[in-house]
Amino acid sequence: MTLPAELITKYNKPTPRYTSYPTVPLWENNLLDEDWESLLKKSFHLYGKSEGITLYIHLPFCESLCTYCGCNKRITKNHKVESPYIASLLAEWHKYLQLFDEKPKLAGIHLGGGTPTFFSPESLKFLLSKILIGADVMEEKEFSFEGHPNNTTIEHLQVLAELGFDRVSYGIQDFDLKVQQSIHRIQPVEKVREATENARRLGYSSINFDLIYGLPHQTLESLESTFKEVKSLSPDRIAFYSYAHVPSAFPAQKSFEKHLPSEQEKRALYEYGKVKLLQMGYEEIGMDHFAKATDPLSLAKKDGKLHRNFMGYTTSPSKILIGLGASSISDIYLAYAQNEKSISEYEDIIGDSKWPIQRGHRLSEEDLIIKEIILQLICLGKASIPEVILDRMPSENLNNLQEMQAENLMLINRNTIEVTEIGMALIRSICMQFDLRMISKSQEKLTFSKAI
Repeated sequence: MTLPAELITKYNKPTPRYTSYPTVPLWENNLLDEDWESLLKKSFHLYGKSEGITLYIHLPFCESLCTYCGCNKRITKNHKVESPYIASLLAEWHKYLQLFDEKPKLAGIHLGGGTPTFFSPESLKFLLSKILIGADVMEEKEFSFEGHPNNTTIEHLQVLAELGFDRVSYGIQDFDLKVQQSIHRIQPVEKVREATENARRLGYSSINFDLIYGLPHQTLESLESTFKEVKSLSPDRIAFYSYAHVPSAFPAQKSFEKHLPSEQEKRALYEYGKVKLLQMGYEEIGMDHFAKATDPLSLAKKDGKLHRNFMGYTTSPSKILIGLGASSISDIYLAYAQNEKSISEYEDIIGDSKWPIQRGHRLSEEDLIIKEIILQLICLGKASIPEVILDRMPSENLNNLQEMQAENLMLINRNTIEVTEIGMALIRSICMQFDLRMISKSQEKLTFSKAI
């Protein structure tokens, strides 16, 4: 179903992606070290002992700059940076282990970047082996990593498979050479095919491709060629992300600004890609994600068990996500914390045996209720809205919801909202109506990518 042009114009405004509520720019920074430790112990006792914990490990190094990228990274070809950074990661993990009153259960690990496969197979084996010694791995765990097809060797895949990893996400973005040149990410189809086939031969149960729409020089014709290659490689999951253009935060994006598609052209790219993916047999999972019908993500959506955190959609029920490394974010349900972004400062703080937290937020009771509403909307497309939240919402936002219903974006039945198929295209805008912290900061300048 095509999104009408007038709705694209109306709603294509800077809007949070809602990987958390409150969103990071609206955190109160009300956490002292002792608060963090106290809340972590409480959360571990309430949830971690039964559900386990998930680790996100940020590996921030890349050998070259992809100009579209909004991640925290350092560009270097000096691989001597691996050892001191790993030492800091292990020291930070040890601080967490000291707080727990028993050996934690690991429900999952995700290696993100940067480029995790910048690190040698030997370095990754050393790091992960040390981490695994300190925890018990749950039977239904999810171990995954992000790989650059150009440098994910069979040795990387083999070492990680031996450590329990069976999911890999390859950053493709687009197969068209002109697009790749404009974003400075050249990767031949042959390298992607080699990395994909190697993973399958080694028994990886899930292979994900990250694709982006809205990149410079992208056209319907170039996207058609990309999806032909995707079809031939048949990944289990596909993340089809909207390109986030925020040059004020990431100046390298200015290099191709004049070659970006218009907002109407960008939406047409998504709708074309979605049709292609559905024709290939993939099912739409929440926002920006697709999976084969037999994939655990598809099954979790059907069963109403789909979850989302800073790493994206997941089937893991774990409420505790601990982020290790520079700029990584922890979500322990009761609070959020983000580490220092500067790699050198992060290493120095860890070297002084301190928490490397740069900012954080302790969730109020109201925050927890709204967080659940937004999770339900983004994961399931429907949510029940408690009276206590409706009573707090400004009349403008209540009127916006009525307008959205008139525009066929949702159905409202008393306190229940169900998002329509066309409404899912604007799910971020729908979620924003319940963002009471955004409402209170509406006059402040906040940096978000546009909704479409």
